[in-house]
Amino acid sequence: MSSNLSRILDSVDPFIGTAATDLPAAQGLAASWWWPKAQVGNTHPGACYPLGMVSACACSGAYPTGYGLYGISTEGAPTRMYDDYLASGFTHFQQSGTGAIRKYYNYFRVTPMIEPLDSLGNRWRLRDEEASPGYYAATLENGIRCELTVGAKTAVHRYTFPESSSSRVVLDFSYGGLAIEHGTTVPLRAGIESLGQGSAQGTVVMEGIPLSVYLDTDAPGWRQLVWYDRRRVDGGTRLDFDYIRRTTLRPFGLMFMGPTRAGQVVEIRMGFSMRGTEQARRNLEQALPGEAGFDQALADTREAWSDYFSQVEVQGGTPERRQVFATSLYHSLIKPCFAQDESPFWPSKGPFVFDIATMWDMYKTQFPLLTALNPAKGADMLEAIVRIAEEEGNLPIGYRMARGSDRFFRQASALAHTVLADGFQLGLEGPEWDWALVHMQDDLRRGYGEDFTERGVVHPISHTLDLATGYWCTAIVARGLGDLKLADELEAKARNWINAFGPDGLLRDSSFYEGGRWNYSFRLLYDMAARIDLAGGDKEFTAILDRFFGFGADPVVQLGTPPFGTEFAIGLDLDRFEGLNNEPDMEAPWAYHYAGRPDRTAEVVHAALTYQFGTGRGGLVGNDDSGALSSWYVWASLGLFPVAGQNLFLVNAPAFAEARLRFGGNDFEVVTTGHTESGIGEDARGAAPRYVQSARFDGKPLDRSFITGTQLHGGGRLEIELGAHPSDWATQTRPPSASDRTDHARDAGARFQEFLP
Repeated sequence: MSSNLSRILDSVDPFIGTAATDLPAAQGLAASWWWPKAQVGNTHPGACYPLGMVSACACSGAYPTGYGLYGISTEGAPTRMYDDYLASGFTHFQQSGTGAIRKYYNYFRVTPMIEPLDSLGNRWRLRDEEASPGYYAATLENGIRCELTVGAKTAVHRYTFPESSSSRVVLDFSYGGLAIEHGTTVPLRAGIESLGQGSAQGTVVMEGIPLSVYLDTDAPGWRQLVWYDRRRVDGGTRLDFDYIRRTTLRPFGLMFMGPTRAGQVVEIRMGFSMRGTEQARRNLEQALPGEAGFDQALADTREAWSDYFSQVEVQGGTPERRQVFATSLYHSLIKPCFAQDESPFWPSKGPFVFDIATMWDMYKTQFPLLTALNPAKGADMLEAIVRIAEEEGNLPIGYRMARGSDRFFRQASALAHTVLADGFQLGLEGPEWDWALVHMQDDLRRGYGEDFTERGVVHPISHTLDLATGYWCTAIVARGLGDLKLADELEAKARNWINAFGPDGLLRDSSFYEGGRWNYSFRLLYDMAARIDLAGGDKEFTAILDRFFGFGADPVVQLGTPPFGTEFAIGLDLDRFEGLNNEPDMEAPWAYHYAGRPDRTAEVVHAALTYQFGTGRGGLVGNDDSGALSSWYVWASLGLFPVAGQNLFLVNAPAFAEARLRFGGNDFEVVTTGHTESGIGEDARGAAPRYVQSARFDGKPLDRSFITGTQLHGGGRLEIELGAHPSDWATQTRPPSASDRTDHARDAGARFQEFLP
């Protein structure tokens, strides 16, 4: 990587997305987009390890991460629970950017205090907050400076106390969830033990998961004891609860206490496991052997973040654009959580992954980015997904650190099939592919799949598209493994996607999850050529898209704070692009590529990058959804977009002059000529989109608007000439569709060969 390219790790601002959307008024095309869903990023600024099991953050009990100001918000601007940033302590395991996920974690609350134990649960104001990758700090209004860092399976707290005759660090094992109705989590069973000499351990069963911690502290001479119902258990070293009900729950935990002089520092080191306290202890000792503490943990975590960030370097861009890009990359690498050898549901070693929450957001952009940056992690994720099917009976639609069948089936169907097909075409070796195929085929009949199999259509109608795609992706794996008969049968079922569309070129009337038929009508299907023909052809399809994206439309007024009046119904009647505020719209801008209008894609994407992302706490237009929204920004800024399940990346005008990428373990470059710098928000007034005039890949002309995933992962040099006006580049040859395929090119890889440069 070139030394003059800007390192972006130090540009990350974890506070972006933690507050209500606060973006400059959009201009031009973006001003016509209407945002119906929650206008808040729902991120948190806590300490995170890249794709690690553990996070740690200040906890106020606010929705949905435990950090911040707000109550439940599903549409419009969020309403406040608090007037200021508060914390009752510092918790572990947080969601990132999700909405109504119903599993809110925030376990093992740690509270430094100089007040009596009766004050536990009070919320102190936060001052002088700081955050960077792997680090969070704040000062409580009682004067205690609090710093947090984490490893993959560990956390270290560092507290700097004022002078006090009775300082303490209190660990609440009973705490979990949020301070909202139906948001708390109550442990079912628990056992904690004070081991003496600054050490303790315990296990709580939360949402069906036995979560264990082993901890130690460096406060010599301090007393340590257990407590129950905010009262010390004098002389006691253990607490055990065989069965806890919500009506019988009383707070309980551990406490370290003693006098402090001004500026005295106390550290708490914690190791976590879902397989008992012994493994929790080993996790801590392996990560921080001997007397290694906060500084070593932070250095290790910063190095882990640097390893990822060194693979994505960009040239140029304003400081604000670089900060948004860096933070987007950071948010893209928080979830899912990888917990090697930690499955609480099966005893064998191997990958275990949770907080795929939810896959309907993440499979389009976040998973392809994860797999590009770390193919081994991508392979582990696929192996874990197949193992879930083996152990629990179905491939997940989403998966959290919780036991139960609540797997997001209302949102979508057969999404794991798309992820598995992507990995198969890239040659990832994680799962046993013969066995994966068995589960893919079996899973197609689950949920709404039975109706689809029998009738070729199912309502909600978007599940018809999901299941048809699932059949297509399963056929890719079957054909690649040599089962041609099965592949033919699956592909025949896959063609039933057409049953979802009506004569107007849009999806038929149905119920839709968090959207409408316009939002769901422009998915990038595996047969876009046939889908465009169904709408009447290129011209007619482009006209429908133009109406959806608001070309020539007047600016709209966004929703304020609930309750709403007529403005909500008026907005719905627009049938308009909902920007990056709503997940079903994420891939729609690239539908223009298939109609020979990449210039339109450039205009929409430019407007989104310019006006729907910003700096500051209010810099996200909607929920980040475990990094799905942020990873969209990363791909769009690089001038690329993954087409899920198709081993395909669409090419567009990048937002940076150059990028040096390490994808698939190989070097990939994006280099432009004719690039002009433009700011974001108010700094972009009058800035026009740039259009691709021509392109070359590895020195050869590229007159098509795509490359394959195999090319991206294999490394190469993509040169893009940009200009101020649309050109005829990529207007004749379209990205591949199923109906383009000839009889002699029937395997999943060969169907792209005729398009390679």
